[in-house]
Amino acid sequence: MTGPVALPAPDADFARLAEAEWRNLRQEAAGLEYAWRETYRALIEAAYAEPSMRALYPFTSHWALRFSPTARPRLTLGGPSLTARGDGTYGVGLGFVTADLGCFATPQEAVAAAVPHLPADPVPLWGGGRHGREGHPVPLRSRVRDSGA
Repeated sequence: MTGPVALPAPDADFARLAEAEWRNLRQEAAGLEYAWRETYRALIEAAYAEPSMRALYPFTSHWALRFSPTARPRLTLGGPSLTARGDGTYGVGLGFVTADLGCFATPQEAVAAAVPHLPADPVPLWGGGRHGREGHPVPLRSRVRDSGA
């Protein structure tokens, strides 16, 4: 469940923003109640274990995992899309929720197939260095798991 928007301090750097988003994705994956939750969680954890993916800003759309060399709100689209499929396999593609690069039996195989297609290293936030421009904090979407309360 998407929660309130938290604005980090203007000196928030890309690595901190990316790590916070990874933490949110991992918590969300651990708390899902869908039949495919274990497959999805395994994909998120395998991607997080890959240093070149962990260095980028992760985001999801329609449960597809994507990566950006820039942080929210100015995500840079490009690179691979990874999906946990309903049949227990993992898809990798260059389009939106496609598996044009293949379907794989394990999340580690999918991650390995996606790595050569990742975007370049992180770039400065908003053109103002890794710390953003003074007075222009970079929004970080905060995800809060629904506790059922």
